[in-house]
Amino acid sequence: MLLEIIATSVYDAFKAENAGANRIELVENLEAGGITPDYGTIILTKKYLKIPVFPMVRPRGGDFVYADDEFELMCADIEICKKAGCDGVVFGLLTRDNQVDTVRCKTLVALARPMEVTFHRAFDVVANAFESLEAIIELGFDRILTSGQANTAWEGRDLIADLIKKAGKRIVIMPGSGIRETNIADLAAITQASEFHSSGRNKGEDFVNENMVKRMTALMK
Repeated sequence: MLLEIIATSVYDAFKAENAGANRIELVENLEAGGITPDYGTIILTKKYLKIPVFPMVRPRGGDFVYADDEFELMCADIEICKKAGCDGVVFGLLTRDNQVDTVRCKTLVALARPMEVTFHRAFDVVANAFESLEAIIELGFDRILTSGQANTAWEGRDLIADLIKKAGKRIVIMPGSGIRETNIADLAAITQASEFHSSGRNKGEDFVNENMVKRMTALMK
């Protein structure tokens, strides 16, 4: 199994890597659900880490319906991630009726290659999870990050398990939100997920908690 940890700085990413994380989702402003990190952080994190680095490409907090200038910024950010040698990027765009914005997502997926692409938790507010799953697969995404359309992955575990069964080997379904050492083993058993996403910190902590990440990685072996 694979553990992806959220990092908000180079220091954070180092702590996660040292604790045994397999991949970094690099973000800024975690309080807003994560937005695109600054370019210096992207460049230096990729330069100094050995594990894969996936920056989030999200121009602001709030909804996932973007104006033309915001979409143009996302395109530019993906180009920067590619030039920095990043291994993947994380994004998601919706229409006003909470459908996957297939036109713009298709453009961004093509622009991102050969990097991997993850559809983020915009998935958790789509109108129909299974229709959206098929649309995202058709677009060529490598994985979907989801809490199962609930506040936490534990609460959404049944939908996550159903999505994993439906997806088969066509795409990775990665549970995220509220994943800790207290529930990761049970989530793995219930959902049969192969990848997990965690902030790697307790509520109120500003940085990755190395001991927590170590305990999670030990449980995943």
